[in-house]
Amino acid sequence: MSKPSIYLASPLGFAESTRAFMQHLAAGLSAYVTVINPWDDQRFAVEFIALEAENDWSRRRGRLAEINAELGRANAASIDRADGLIAVLDGVDVDSGTAAEIGYAAAKGKFIAGLRTDFRLAGDNHGSLVNLQVEYFIASSGGQVVTTVEDLLAIARRFADSRAGRP
Repeated sequence: MSKPSIYLASPLGFAESTRAFMQHLAAGLSAYVTVINPWDDQRFAVEFIALEAENDWSRRRGRLAEINAELGRANAASIDRADGLIAVLDGVDVDSGTAAEIGYAAAKGKFIAGLRTDFRLAGDNHGSLVNLQVEYFIASSGGQVVTTVEDLLAIARRFADSRAGRP
C-alpha cells in the first residue's frame, strides 16, 4: 500500500534562511507520508526574476496576476489530491497564505496538523497557540498543533498508520 500524501503548507520557501528547515522537515515527513511541497514547483522562478526588470508596468502586473492565478489553482489542486495537510505556523502571526490553505483543507474535510516552534505569543488569548480559528480548524480535523518536529513526525506516523489500517 502506498503512503498517504500530505500538502506541506508554509511560508518557508520565500527566504533563503528558512528553505533548509523546510527541506529538513519534508525529508523527515517523507519517512511516513508522501510530501506535496508547493515550493517544489519552480515553473515560474526564472520568469519572476525576468519580470522584475520589465519596464512595462501594465505587462508586468498582468503577467504576475496570471502567474499568481496559476499558482493558486495548482496549490488548490494539490490540496484536493492530498490526504491531509501539515502547516508550519511560525511567525508573529500565521502566514495568511498558510491560513487560507488550512481553511480550504478544513472545508474539504482533510486531516490537518500544525507545527509552531516559535515561542512568541501568537494566539488570540492564552488559550490558543495561534489564531483561534486556525487552531479550531486543525483540532476539528482530528489534528493538533505541536511545538516540536519530533511530535509532528509522530503525528505523521500515526496518520500513516491509521490510513493503512494499523493501530
